[in-house]
Amino acid sequence: MYKTIADIQEALSSGQTVSSIVESSISNIKGKSGLNAFVEIFEETALSAAAIVDEKIKNGSAGKLAGVIVGIKDNICYKDHMVSASSKILTNFESIYTATVLQRIIDEDAIIIGRLNCDEFAMGSSNENSFYGNVNNNFNQKYVPGGSSGGSAVAVSAGLCTIALGSDTGGSVRQPASWTNTYGFKPTYGSFSRYGLIAYASSFDQIGLFSNCVEDSELVFELCKGEDPMDATSVSMELKKESSEKLRIGFVKEYMNHDGIDDEIGSKLNKLKSKLESENIEIVECEFPYLDYLVPTYYVLSTAEASSNLSRFDGVHFGHRSDSAKGVEDTYKKSRTEGFGKEVKRRIMTGTFVLSHGYYDAYYTKAQQVRQIVKTSTEAFFKEVDVLVFPTTASTAFEQGSVNDPIQMYLQDIFTVHANLSGNPAISIPFGIHSNGMPFGLQLMSDRFNEKQLFSYSKILKNYL
Repeated sequence: MYKTIADIQEALSSGQTVSSIVESSISNIKGKSGLNAFVEIFEETALSAAAIVDEKIKNGSAGKLAGVIVGIKDNICYKDHMVSASSKILTNFESIYTATVLQRIIDEDAIIIGRLNCDEFAMGSSNENSFYGNVNNNFNQKYVPGGSSGGSAVAVSAGLCTIALGSDTGGSVRQPASWTNTYGFKPTYGSFSRYGLIAYASSFDQIGLFSNCVEDSELVFELCKGEDPMDATSVSMELKKESSEKLRIGFVKEYMNHDGIDDEIGSKLNKLKSKLESENIEIVECEFPYLDYLVPTYYVLSTAEASSNLSRFDGVHFGHRSDSAKGVEDTYKKSRTEGFGKEVKRRIMTGTFVLSHGYYDAYYTKAQQVRQIVKTSTEAFFKEVDVLVFPTTASTAFEQGSVNDPIQMYLQDIFTVHANLSGNPAISIPFGIHSNGMPFGLQLMSDRFNEKQLFSYSKILKNYL
């Protein structure tokens, strides 16, 4: 298994070819098909690309990711390859262009090995909403891997690929990273182009990265960040420099003392805080009285945007068309009814409601006001601290089928939606293995466009975990 970019580079320097690495990866993926992480293996194109990269290595022109095996979430477009957002409504849909972030990875000679299972249209916190069936957690296949990028998380955790792209709208990279013992990174909103990412909620969506070490996430981020003329929300800001002064870490009281945190996770978090204090690191206790408003605000705004974004999938412009429909209106109704799954329908209807006449100001406008308060409060934190530290998830992964209440499922995002509402970069790093045998993560958040500091503190904190 080639779990890190360094593993790939070591294999190549010891005489392995990219072609042999790709063949080994394909065999490994097929051997672990029971995890249901992959929707499709791009066997033919991956082997063709491998042969080209082998030639580049011979003549010394290979890129920085030469031979690195990359999987992509099934909502990221790759020219001449299928993409479906794990939904029936996009069955057999082939993309006519490649997402900008993916193209930047390809330009550095990475090998795209296949597309990865996810919650339908990235709507879910457990990866139980996919048209292709549940993804199984590689630590215990009876358990969920988290969502919506569960396939990406499992693929990296199980060594099926070295790097995986996911998308993070409300925690969909960081939450499954926590439950699979991987590194899950969401950049500042706008750092990565969204061109080629099938939209769920456009003011929240960001392509994110899964890896098995901080260094790999940092390298891929540096190669992929920056402005894209195809995405007006992408930016090319100069990243802030790391602070050379005393380390300053913030612990948010409301996160630390939340009733829902598992005892073992809470205990380990408090021990980490005490250990850092004993090392003469400046610890700042921060207050954030808006924690209980984060999930409701996120779901009002994200479902409103989903209602708009998913209107294009109607059996006429895009997507599955019902065979039994008669007439235009019947085509819209039946195609969407047959094509969308239960959770997607729930969110479209919720979003349509909050945008409807008579409710717009009460829900959508109010939620936008709360979001602004969250952004302002978050900016204030980073005048006092370099990073905030809190749990990625309140618990470890749960058994498949054990959470049936939508509200309880939405609350799985309680510690991750903050970074999406405020637009800050955040990362989940492996924090420990629970007595139940399942992993859990620690989350770090830094100031906007200060990813360098986020990566720097992630490396520092690894020594204290």
